[in-house]
Amino acid sequence: MSLPPILRDRLRLPAVGAPLFIISNPDLVLAQCKAGIVGAFPALNARPQEVLEQWLERIGSELADYDAAHPDAPSAPFAVNQIVHKSNDRLEHDLALCVKYKVPVVITSLGARTDVNDAVHSYGGIVLHDIIDNRFAKKAIEKGADGLIAVAAGAGGHAGVQSPIALIQEIREWFDGPLLLSGAIATGRAVLAAQAMGADLGYIGSAFIATREANAAEAYKKMIVDSNAGDIVYTNLFTGVHGNYLAPSVRNAGLDPDHLPESEASTMDFGSSRPAKAWKDIWGCGQGIGAVKQVRGAAELVERLQREYAQARAELCR
Repeated sequence: MSLPPILRDRLRLPAVGAPLFIISNPDLVLAQCKAGIVGAFPALNARPQEVLEQWLERIGSELADYDAAHPDAPSAPFAVNQIVHKSNDRLEHDLALCVKYKVPVVITSLGARTDVNDAVHSYGGIVLHDIIDNRFAKKAIEKGADGLIAVAAGAGGHAGVQSPIALIQEIREWFDGPLLLSGAIATGRAVLAAQAMGADLGYIGSAFIATREANAAEAYKKMIVDSNAGDIVYTNLFTGVHGNYLAPSVRNAGLDPDHLPESEASTMDFGSSRPAKAWKDIWGCGQGIGAVKQVRGAAELVERLQREYAQARAELCR
């Protein structure tokens, strides 16, 4: 298993902060990168589209200033998530800005395209593509992705249904490049477990929703703190694609989370034709939130994860 230097040498914890739709913003990304993990945001979070350039300028300049002031502990790289789906009419514009600002890592979702990968490779960037099964993993690598994000059962948002053990095992039978694991990772011990299974890095999302920097409603953050794995419901009702959501938010929208109908999945829909809107009314979340006990700063969360990771390694070595 091999990692490119940008992911091997600049992380103080082998983890990536997942790009969270609506929630990830420059404040969260900067805090994550300065704390030593990859910070990421979806390009679509920058609205209107002209705001994306402002975000890229700010993140790039602030991280450069931080690195100059902390040469012995520079920041981790940042990443931008691009939705490679026909519904995303901003892709060409947003990708051009990633090329202009030489975004170190681009995370692609909902479609693998050679031209997108070639654009990122043109300036030396790397592409990580998220997948839910081995078939999609092979397609992504065939089309030029550098690494994979295995989105296993229990992950927040549009998650798969396969066990992380099975998914990582099947991918590692043929792929020895960068491999990340997403799915209920909210502790340092879980990051180490991901590596033990064969992944290089843990991919952490839901725990960062309950941070001070996150662009989430306070009620959303509190619901995460108050909830656990039993409060997560898996449904395709709200976007046409199956995903994990907080059951209390479904109830608050006037729906019964135990008796949700199936949705037509022929088109992905974030619009008002759905009975309630993801992610505005229905809050996405993964099964790992039982480990989230309070709202804290992102850097404080990373520090906790680092302590847990080191302690777990020490215990196993004994």
